[in-house]
Amino acid sequence: MAAIATPQPTKTPKPKTNHRTIAAAISIVPGMGQLYNKQFLKGATFFIVVLSYFLVNFELFFKGAGNGPGDRGAIWGLITLGEVAGVRGDHSIFLMVEGIIALILLVFGIAIYVWNFIDAYRIGKLRDLELEVPSLKMQLRNFRDNGFPYAMLIPSLVLLVFTVVLPLIFTFLIAFTNYKFNNSPPAKLVDWIGIQNFLNIFTVDIFRDTFVSVLGWTLVWTVASTTGVIAIGIGLAVLLNQKGLKGKRFFRSILILSWAVPAFITILIFRSMFNETFGVFNTTLLPAIGLDSGVEWMTDPTYTRLALIGIQWWLGFPYIMTLTTGILQSIPEDLYEAATIDGATSGEKFRLITLPMILFATAPILITQYTFNFNNFNIIYLFNNGGPAVPGQSAGGTDILISWIYKLSLGSNPQYGFAAAITLVLSFFIMTIAVIQFKRSKSFKDEDMI
Repeated sequence: MAAIATPQPTKTPKPKTNHRTIAAAISIVPGMGQLYNKQFLKGATFFIVVLSYFLVNFELFFKGAGNGPGDRGAIWGLITLGEVAGVRGDHSIFLMVEGIIALILLVFGIAIYVWNFIDAYRIGKLRDLELEVPSLKMQLRNFRDNGFPYAMLIPSLVLLVFTVVLPLIFTFLIAFTNYKFNNSPPAKLVDWIGIQNFLNIFTVDIFRDTFVSVLGWTLVWTVASTTGVIAIGIGLAVLLNQKGLKGKRFFRSILILSWAVPAFITILIFRSMFNETFGVFNTTLLPAIGLDSGVEWMTDPTYTRLALIGIQWWLGFPYIMTLTTGILQSIPEDLYEAATIDGATSGEKFRLITLPMILFATAPILITQYTFNFNNFNIIYLFNNGGPAVPGQSAGGTDILISWIYKLSLGSNPQYGFAAAITLVLSFFIMTIAVIQFKRSKSFKDEDMI
């Protein structure tokens, strides 16, 4: 029996030309690759845009941008943060901002320059494969059909870079300087000190003790306040969704009133209610139920923390209750009917059907509730300004990390570099927890059920 010949895979023949390499190589001069590919208008455009961009910004990048004497640029200012102190000398912070702007503009320019190489190589590859090179008319049509949305997004991207990215880079860089009240420009210069601010968090006694204490309370505050809000909101939503309950709309309207009142007004009202001298808790409510009326709500850290957690429960549960109510009404009744036939109790129905469905639909929102309370500055500041004071620490008894950073930045003796270092540690912590929780959540997966 004759052997059957196995077909050999055909090899793609190597192109006879090497236009792609030549076009990319000569694109070191912007536009030359496009001219080589016989795209004359595009080549001229690349040449004019790239050359003009770097000529216009050359002085900003390399000379003439410093406040001090000499011919110096923003890149120099970012590296040195100035050399001449005094009112007429260099301003380190201005130099840093100018340097960041120069770097951002430089990145934009390099991106256009790299695009010039990529475009020349791509068109050269089409020529090597003997495929049709898009004409000007075809390129304009393709831009109209596919590129127009991206062109419309460019202004938003630029605005985002200068309103969000720039401040983030500035905060990041400040964390590696000794910028504080005692050496504020222009009287003095700010210096780069590497990771010293981060080391101070864990090596300097007052900072280490304060950081550990504040971080511990921040975690307790986040878990207790948020979990309580979620539990109360879901519990009330389930109760108000029970069949046969009369006056559902009335009860929902009453319970949602705390959400309708601005939070800062509610916090200030509670601040008066918890006043140790004339507050309604000490003068009326506690004596009415036979408890001690001399509770130190504002001067004892334990009672102040309990008050803050209770206020946050009051402020936050209406949102979770409203959100859960909509989800409960979308759960199919067939699930409960099947569970009833199987002999499930009310508790088992809640544990096996209601709660998983609620958590499945709201997991991302509930995670953001934790991150929000982790940085909930308003209630801490408005209620007692982070107090009461704690001996031997630079933060109050109820300060969370964000309010401690505020005091370090805008207090009587600001330490901007150290505050920025704590901000980076705080941001890293929040992002890590959020990423872990989002990955563990099934809400972003293509699943119909848990």
